[in-house]
Amino acid sequence: MSLPPGFLDELRTRISLSQVVGRKVTWDMRKSNQGKGDWWAPCPFHQEKSASFHVDDRKGFYYCFGCHAKGDALTFLRESENLSFMESVETLAREAGMTMPARDPVAAQKADRRSQLAEVMEDGLQHYRMQLSTVTARTARDYLDRRGLDAGAQERWQIGWAPDQRQALFTALQQKGHSPDLIVASGLCAKADDGSIYDRFRGRIIFPIRDGRGRAISLGGRSLDPNARAKYLNGPETELFDKGRNLFNLARAREAAGKGQTLIVAEGYMDVIALSEAGFGATVAPLGTAVTEEQLRLIWRIHDEPVIALDGDAAGIRAALRVVDLALPLLEAGKGLRFAVLPAGLDPDDLIRAEGAAAMQAVIEAAQPMVTLLWQRETEGRVFDSPERRASLDKSLRAVLMRIQDPSLRSHYGEEMKRLRRGIFGQSFGQGFAQGGGFGQGGAAAQGGRGFRPGRGNWQGGGKWSPPAIPSPTTRSSVLASNLSEERVLEQIVLATLLTHGGLVSEFEPALDRLRFSDLGEEALKLAMLRHDGEADGLRAALQSMHGPVLENLLNQNHVMSAPPVLKSEDTLFARMCLAADLAKLVAAVAARREIEEAAEDLEGLADEGVTWRLARTNEARFAAQRGPQEDRRSGLVAENGVEMDRDELEEARSLWDRINFTKGKPRG
Repeated sequence: MSLPPGFLDELRTRISLSQVVGRKVTWDMRKSNQGKGDWWAPCPFHQEKSASFHVDDRKGFYYCFGCHAKGDALTFLRESENLSFMESVETLAREAGMTMPARDPVAAQKADRRSQLAEVMEDGLQHYRMQLSTVTARTARDYLDRRGLDAGAQERWQIGWAPDQRQALFTALQQKGHSPDLIVASGLCAKADDGSIYDRFRGRIIFPIRDGRGRAISLGGRSLDPNARAKYLNGPETELFDKGRNLFNLARAREAAGKGQTLIVAEGYMDVIALSEAGFGATVAPLGTAVTEEQLRLIWRIHDEPVIALDGDAAGIRAALRVVDLALPLLEAGKGLRFAVLPAGLDPDDLIRAEGAAAMQAVIEAAQPMVTLLWQRETEGRVFDSPERRASLDKSLRAVLMRIQDPSLRSHYGEEMKRLRRGIFGQSFGQGFAQGGGFGQGGAAAQGGRGFRPGRGNWQGGGKWSPPAIPSPTTRSSVLASNLSEERVLEQIVLATLLTHGGLVSEFEPALDRLRFSDLGEEALKLAMLRHDGEADGLRAALQSMHGPVLENLLNQNHVMSAPPVLKSEDTLFARMCLAADLAKLVAAVAARREIEEAAEDLEGLADEGVTWRLARTNEARFAAQRGPQEDRRSGLVAENGVEMDRDELEEARSLWDRINFTKGKPRG
């Protein structure tokens, strides 16, 4: 809504800043000078005993010399009561006696009708408030007493009683001058099939539902009849009330959260009331339904990391998981959820009455981040004693991660999942390398089996690494002179890229985990990267102590030092693209080498016609692989992470091509 020119200036002129601030602070009259409009008080935005908060009433500004909070009357109202800008303007305009400008005639008419409906709601609520003191409400008063809600609490929460009568409220509202159409439109009454109008709430304790401005927009009713069809009943959707876009106790909770309290999301009205009465004022609850996307966004506008407090039974856990699934695509940096699960069989009201507010505070402080609940859902009750079961877990975790839209947040979730995964599977594979066992304790790799490369370093007894002899600078300057294969060059560039851009390790973990580097030292270095739990920026320093010689040899290679993703150490996006392409080529190169080693001799029996046909097919696939994922995605060889390739076709085609080249010129018997 746009405001006419001069409206805010006039509003600031009519409102005394000291009057607005004075509702929240106690002035230090020894330091203040009322005649000059110079006011001092302890700051309401941070805890202090001295009066460092200054209000200049003439200029209309405040400033805290402690926390540096500053602004005018609108700013103070927004920050102290957690209101939006327009809500602050409307609040101050009412105090100043100024009429808020209407958008247009249609909007004005709609606003007028909403105001009339709000009047019906308030009159209906006051009728129910009076009914609570009648003889017919004795059972309701006894129930509230048992729940620990004395007369003061009943007044604070405006609790009422709807007698079990068909038209008691309808008659009372008509006597107040409200038309039947408005009464039905408010949701307090309903129209039967025969056209008669009846009270919607009968034989129920009444709880008002208010919006963020404190206006009554609907009611909730709790039946005392154990045979009632529904224990809790909310009013229907109306022009005032959208249950999926509102929260119970929104206005009070927003103000309390604005003063620094943690926002708690409970399950029902009585939980909110019990928590608020115990000192947890920033507490809300959904309105008879599961938390909706709109409610979750509203909750995040109040607090960046609210705590979802749920009963410790199966239903509570299911409700928590529904919130998790709802929140995953909406997560962003700085906006999260924590989950506090109460002892089994207890709700917040039960726990507070049994053990006091301190017990509830302990539950809130022990709230777990959302990633913990996610991990428990994917692993609880499952056994991972086979590669297939572990692969199934990895697949489900990847599916969860892909639902997170924010790339940075997805990466951090992936790192945490990786850490938790290692807690289940252990580090036996990585430890085998660290102890010189290769692919297991005493494996063949350390004893000259496949993957062992003489002259390129070796693991000695006791896990000690003996680095290779480093060639002279002139010799080392040429990749050809070093006799490195394409595969080894790619492996070294991939490792160097990851060392330079440590944050990419978690993104490409699935592809790295499947690859086995041909040099044992570099394979051990890769495994150490995957096990690294610290900050990405400290990856190289963390690996230096155990893998120093391998690091030195790797980073001194001329083709490594001149690799573009290593040179551009600040450009992570560019490095990600290069890494995806290099890994794709490395996968193809490894597949080709294995085929050459295992089946080169079989090629001799191929018919010339078969060779001719497959040569063309292979040539096409080979060039597609060389172009890399960023240049050609039409081939369908690259998946979402830019690494996962279609091996059934590509590996066979590439291996055939290499074997044809390998046997070119070889006598054919």
